[in-house]
Amino acid sequence: VGNYKRTVKRIDDGHRLCNDLMNCIHERARIEKGYAQQLTEWAKRWKQLVEKGPQYGTVERAWCAFMSEAEKVSELHLEVKGSLMNEDFEKIKNWQKEAFHKQMMGGFKETKEAEDGFRKAQKPWAKKLKEVEAAKKAYHAACKEEKLAISRETNSKADPALNPEQLKKLQDKVERSKQDVLKTKEKYEKSLKELDNATPQYMENMEQVFEQCQQFEEKRLRFFREVLLEVQKHLDLSNVASYKNIYRELEQNIKTADAVEDLRWFRANQGPGMSMNWPQFEEWSADLNRTLSRREKKKASDGVTLTGINQTGDQVSQPNKHSSSVSVQSNTVQSVQSSYNPFEDEEDTGSTVSEKEDNKIKNVSSYEKNQSYPTDWSDEESNNPFSSTDANGDTNPFDEDTPPTMEVRVRALYDYEGQEQDELSFKAGDELTKMENEDEQGWCKGRLDNGQVGLYPANYVEPIQ
Repeated sequence: VGNYKRTVKRIDDGHRLCNDLMNCIHERARIEKGYAQQLTEWAKRWKQLVEKGPQYGTVERAWCAFMSEAEKVSELHLEVKGSLMNEDFEKIKNWQKEAFHKQMMGGFKETKEAEDGFRKAQKPWAKKLKEVEAAKKAYHAACKEEKLAISRETNSKADPALNPEQLKKLQDKVERSKQDVLKTKEKYEKSLKELDNATPQYMENMEQVFEQCQQFEEKRLRFFREVLLEVQKHLDLSNVASYKNIYRELEQNIKTADAVEDLRWFRANQGPGMSMNWPQFEEWSADLNRTLSRREKKKASDGVTLTGINQTGDQVSQPNKHSSSVSVQSNTVQSVQSSYNPFEDEEDTGSTVSEKEDNKIKNVSSYEKNQSYPTDWSDEESNNPFSSTDANGDTNPFDEDTPPTMEVRVRALYDYEGQEQDELSFKAGDELTKMENEDEQGWCKGRLDNGQVGLYPANYVEPIQ
């Protein structure tokens, strides 16, 4: 009696499982969206670096084909995200709403119907079972009383001080006990027989309600299987024709890379094959050939803006795509830094501190490779205020105002649990080392005593005096 509650609970479990499946699909959709965004950002940044870099010709086109591949794959993963949320997620949500109906007093209508059905089917049998239990209890009590009466009678026979009248009462007690045993036994057997007769009908009624619950659960199980198959189709890009075409096209672009063709192009445009401008006799002209004095040269160089200076200090850049400027690369680094927001949810691309540092290094190193070379020559290098003996850019005259990073020991005021991979977790009272000062968003970079480096909220700690 009452064991049907496991079947009734399964209905509530079915509603909760719908929520679990929707959460599962939602998290996968966020992963697909984040991956697509990271691919797009990666492709945009590296396409810019390769186009401005020293690579040329067919190999450059083959290299850029990887960025085109990333952009196309990013679009496919955004389509996967859209299918998961707009089709699968919504389908489960609508089915759950149609299958489970909430009541005003809480719970679901389907759960209450199953509960009432089982209770109604079990009520007559449970009533007879209660009668059987009562009859059994009465019979066992009568048997116990009979045994006690017989024991008293047997003991009284051995007692010479007991008068015949008292002995007669004990014997009468034994007789009454035997009669009670017979009556209660008969009643017990009768109620048990009635229970046995009611059992088939009871089993039929209970099984009927149980089958209704089985049918309801079968609909949910079949629906889940159907949805999971649709999710599998949306995730399986191996059967998408456009996905295969992306890599077929990528392979073709790579195979078109021709070293001989690139060397021929470089010879024709940058080597002996390029058009020469040999010195020729020129007539003097006061307007066209006015020369600059050393003082005028110096003034002209003083007027050059930062965006027109390359890192090697060359005053004239090559008029082609290989020329670059400090301002362009600085913007590139700044865009990488600003692309990370620890408070973002679905828009968060999941980049870590180490990844941001790598991005800075990649941008700077690419800029070093993009140095342009002078088209003229001069033995008056001392006239260039930006020239330096350090040609590799190890020292930068513009970094003089940058304050050195000071490491400070701080103590945690509150518990903090890191929400992202690049965040630290600590308890109130823990000590750590602050490595960088607070940024505009209120975050500091620090290091725990176990060596872990990451971000933490600046207002969660205080300096150790």
